[in-house]
Amino acid sequence: MQEISKNIHIEDQYPGVTLGVIVTQRGLIQIDAPPSPEDARSWRAALMNLGGGMERVLVNLDAHPDRTLGARAMDCTVIAHEKTANTFRTRPSTFKAQGEETGADWESIAGLGSVRWAPPEISFMDQMTLHWSATPVFLEHHPGPSNGSIWVHLPEEKLIFIGDAVLKNQPPFLAGSNLKAWLESLNALLDVPFKGYTFISSRGGVVNASAIKTQYDFLKQVNDKLDKITAKKPNPAATEKLVASLLTWFKAPSARQKQFAQRLRYGLLHYNSRHHHASTQPYED
Repeated sequence: MQEISKNIHIEDQYPGVTLGVIVTQRGLIQIDAPPSPEDARSWRAALMNLGGGMERVLVNLDAHPDRTLGARAMDCTVIAHEKTANTFRTRPSTFKAQGEETGADWESIAGLGSVRWAPPEISFMDQMTLHWSATPVFLEHHPGPSNGSIWVHLPEEKLIFIGDAVLKNQPPFLAGSNLKAWLESLNALLDVPFKGYTFISSRGGVVNASAIKTQYDFLKQVNDKLDKITAKKPNPAATEKLVASLLTWFKAPSARQKQFAQRLRYGLLHYNSRHHHASTQPYED
C-alpha cells in the first residue's frame, strides 16, 4: 500500500485495478474492489490497520467486472452512478466466469466460479458529496469509458481518482464507451482548474498530464478511424487491421500481447456494431 497524500492510499498488488482508500474521521471511503472475492477479503483485512472511524463505504467508479466482482466481499454499502446501478439491474444476480473473452484481467483469475454481484445501494446522477471529515469528497459524473463513469475528487488535497479515463500502457475497453464524452472528460483534466493535481488511474496508479495527453491522442485516432467505418456494416477484416495498428501504441510484454489484442478486437467490434445499428440513438450503458 502506498500513501499518496496524508490519509489517502492506493494499492496495485491485485490484478486488474488500482484500489484507493481515503481515511476520514468517520471511516473509510474505499474506491473499487479486487476482482477476486478472496483478494477482496484480504484487502478488507489490510484496511483494518489504517485507523479512522468505524464506518465503511465502497465507491465503484463504473460497472466493469475488474472493479466490481469483489464488491460483495467488501461487506459495506456500495455507491455508484445511477447508470452503473442500472447496468446491474439488467445483469443476472450471479456472475459466472464464462462467456466471451473481452480482454479483461478477471479472465485470467483461476477458480472464480459463480460470484454474487453487489449492486449499488446508493446512486446519484451528477454529483454527490461525502462530508466524512473537515474536507469534502466529491463523486462526479464524467462519462467516457462508460456512460456511468465517475471520478472521486478531493479539491482541498488537489487529488482526483479518474478510473479508466486514463490507462497506463494498456489499451482501453471500448465496447461500452462514449468516445466523444471521453475526449471531453480528458480535455477537462488538461484544463487550468486541474493544474498541479495528482491524478490516480484505476489501471496504473499515479499518471501525469503527459499520460492524459497520450490517452487523448490515442482515443482521438480511434474515434477518427471508427467514424470512417461505423457507417458501414461491421467488417472483421477492417477491425483486425485496426487492432494491429492500435497495438503499436503500447509497449506491452509479450505475455499480454494476446490479451490486449483481444481487448481491442472485442471493443472495436462491439463499438462498431452498436453505432452501426443505433447511430441515431443515445447509448445507455
